[in-house]
Amino acid sequence: MRLDKFLKVSRIIKRRSVAKDIADQGRIDINGKVAKSSSNVSIGDELTINFGNKTLVVKIDNIKDTTKKNEAEDLYTVIEEKYQEDYRI
Repeated sequence: MRLDKFLKVSRIIKRRSVAKDIADQGRIDINGKVAKSSSNVSIGDELTINFGNKTLVVKIDNIKDTTKKNEAEDLYTVIEEKYQEDYRI
């Protein structure tokens, strides 16, 4: 499955167009390698997603074409969630 579609179906990112933009900016890694929105993901892959002040690391547990809202979290496991602190003076 394409990376942008997985991010939308799993509801990690709510819109596929936003997932595509983030991936094409080089802010998502699959197993340590920079990914594009068209990159394929599979079960067992580890995604590192860099949002503005948050980094999310997840492992893909399952892949489905569609899910209900309450089933979306079953598609992945959160390994790490880091927030960067704001050091403005």
